[in-house]
Amino acid sequence: MQHAVGAPLPPPHGPGIGHVGRPYQAQHPGHPGHPGQPPIPPPPAGRAHPSRPPAPGHSPPPPPPAHSQAPPPGHAQPSPPPAPGQAPAPGWSGTGPTPPAGEAGGRTGHVQLPPGGPVPLPVPPAEAGTGGATLAVLLIGPAGAGKTTVAKLWAARRRVPTAHVSLDDVREWVRSGFADPQAGWNDHSEAQYRLARRTCGFAARNFLANGISCILDDAVFPDRPVVGLGGWKRHVGPGLLPVVLLPGLEIVLERNAERSGNRRLSDEEVARIHGRMAGWYGSGLPIIDNSTYDVETTARVLDDVLARSIASPPAW
Repeated sequence: MQHAVGAPLPPPHGPGIGHVGRPYQAQHPGHPGHPGQPPIPPPPAGRAHPSRPPAPGHSPPPPPPAHSQAPPPGHAQPSPPPAPGQAPAPGWSGTGPTPPAGEAGGRTGHVQLPPGGPVPLPVPPAEAGTGGATLAVLLIGPAGAGKTTVAKLWAARRRVPTAHVSLDDVREWVRSGFADPQAGWNDHSEAQYRLARRTCGFAARNFLANGISCILDDAVFPDRPVVGLGGWKRHVGPGLLPVVLLPGLEIVLERNAERSGNRRLSDEEVARIHGRMAGWYGSGLPIIDNSTYDVETTARVLDDVLARSIASPPAW
């Protein structure tokens, strides 16, 4: 049987059926499946025609993905609202993407920080020394008094979590443009001192808010408001317990001679600072003369003094 050139060939297996059992229209979109039937429009790409079920043994093609194209940069897909009975993620306003858990406002990484407020007075311990009391301590003393060494040991020997923050260490976080104490006191060094003190106070409040005691050390003068207790009380709170560590001048000069770098001051400067520290006598603050004590003995005496300060806080 011959057909004219260009005429459509009839289906080889009967009307409407193409090769290997597939609908003829699937292979020839738009071609009539039977004489007298109107042409069937081709289905959308990736979808079967709704009026033609798939042949037996052949599953329909999978539907296209919900989002065939990535959203343009800077346009995140909106997150669905929370399910009924489920609380929304912190910081979710009902519109826009839901922030991941642990990244809402007021958090750092995945650890939520409680707000650090003024440190209250600690509760007196029920045992000798400070025991397990959570407290904030300010250890005052001139250069060479040994306050940093004593503070580290006292913090390490406690049976409850205790941190040590040295103001001199925080000041030295500034590398370029550091106000060297050996260059004298000026507006530049005063500004960095205030910044370091505020940073230490913030650290102490957050340590205590998380149940960690904190001991700070600084060379605070009794007759100079800029480098005085008022700033520490303002940044830490009324619960701060100050203790003065004041050995004799000979001991201070000897310990200062063992220092190096910008921590070592001239003998004249050390003597001047030590003389001004003598103003703490008669101030009402507890004073420890550790001229004849080693570090362990001084740390033990400090703990006893702090226990008495908890029971009867000094007026300052």
